[in-house]
Amino acid sequence: MASHSEPLYFKRARQNGHIVVSDPPKFDLDAYIANYKGRTIFDRLFLIGSSSSYLYSEALKLAIKDAKAGNDIGRYEAATAKLHEIVPEDRDGIPDLAWVDKTSKRNKIDTDRLEQELKRYKNNLIQESVRLGYDDLGDHYHNIGDLSNSHKAYTKMRPASTTSAHILIMKLRLLKVAIDQQNWIQVQTNVQSIRQSGSKQPEVEKVTAKLSTAMGLASLASGNFKDGAKEFLNTDPRMAGAKMDGSDEESFNEVVTPNDVAVYGGLCALASMSREQLQSRVLDNSSFRNYLELEPHIRRAISFFVSGKYSSCLSILENYKSDYLLDIYLQRHVDTIYYEIRTKALRQYFIPFSHVTFSAIAAAFNTDEATIESELTTMIKKDQLDARINLVDRVLLARKQNPRSQVHADALALAKDYERTAHLRVLRMEILNAGLEIHKAKRRNHDDGGGWLGNAQDGSLGNNIAGDVFMPTMGKSLRSAFRSG
Repeated sequence: MASHSEPLYFKRARQNGHIVVSDPPKFDLDAYIANYKGRTIFDRLFLIGSSSSYLYSEALKLAIKDAKAGNDIGRYEAATAKLHEIVPEDRDGIPDLAWVDKTSKRNKIDTDRLEQELKRYKNNLIQESVRLGYDDLGDHYHNIGDLSNSHKAYTKMRPASTTSAHILIMKLRLLKVAIDQQNWIQVQTNVQSIRQSGSKQPEVEKVTAKLSTAMGLASLASGNFKDGAKEFLNTDPRMAGAKMDGSDEESFNEVVTPNDVAVYGGLCALASMSREQLQSRVLDNSSFRNYLELEPHIRRAISFFVSGKYSSCLSILENYKSDYLLDIYLQRHVDTIYYEIRTKALRQYFIPFSHVTFSAIAAAFNTDEATIESELTTMIKKDQLDARINLVDRVLLARKQNPRSQVHADALALAKDYERTAHLRVLRMEILNAGLEIHKAKRRNHDDGGGWLGNAQDGSLGNNIAGDVFMPTMGKSLRSAFRSG
């Protein structure tokens, strides 16, 4: 299969600026997809089939099989259409119209049945039955691919939810739908709502790993790698040991696996953290170590970066780039993440030097001088590197700082601060000499029939009244005080 010619579809996609992966990935497709369950299986297979000129046929046929095993007609038609577009002569790309018609009728019958049951529950005024009716209807819409109506059905569970556990179930359902829709603002809203509802509740503690992962995905999707790294690194380690068969409630493989958490967290950390932070927050993080052990190459890459072996770190990342480009959440951000890691490595490498030749940098990063020159020029133009380039001698020069001018600036700032402090102290002395200091009002005895003006702890009311009394005369008194002084 490695020697086959690339279909015309991928050549056109590459010309149109779409991501096309020609190299074979390091994972086995069957073993890779077996780690997931639910709708993410189709999503991942369809992305691989649309982006990989090496695995497109196998991935799309598996996607068709997965869609046909469910009730989502739209997904089945999308997968068959994509395979027919890439390989028109493949018979698997011809949709099974009989199955489509049969499944469509069955979906309509199930929808009508569930709506009638829900209507009966409402008439009987049994709140728990109404809640379960909306839950079943939301699951049904989710299974047939109608995510909008699924979200509406889950939302209507709220009035019938009488316990905190019921409310948590509803919010988790909404979170799952929002992730499937890739509505990341809604994902963040749901996560914050669950966290604020009671972080000490046992039900919430069991899903903290899911919440951290969901928030990390939302940050990753928005390009906020720093917050994404923070969330992934704080993911509860119990998810790493959860069973993948769906029987463990701490498992989240309908969205991501523990291996994904290690990859996402490691890459976001490399793109946004300093070497000291990588050591303390990643490598020395006992909780995240459970995830790093699942992806040892990520741990090696981070260790190489921390120890200053940037070429080895970048080489490891480059070897796994094909895998990351076929990931549903990473694909759009791989180039940006790799650019951030590489530019940070260049900055770290240059810190000890006052000047360094292009040839030395190229040797350290295992590349040629032309590439290094282009990268350094881009970084300087974007103010990502405080340096200059000598194209005659092909040397990168650090900008010289003038310590004398810095000392003068610090001394001037210190003098201004001293002058301001002295002025305020003289002003306070004159106010005290003029007897204009306002004291807190004392509490009056309620038995005397009087009210009170503030108290020892809070003199705000007394001060306000005192201010109203003394403010008209303060200006005149200050002027006389300064004249007498």
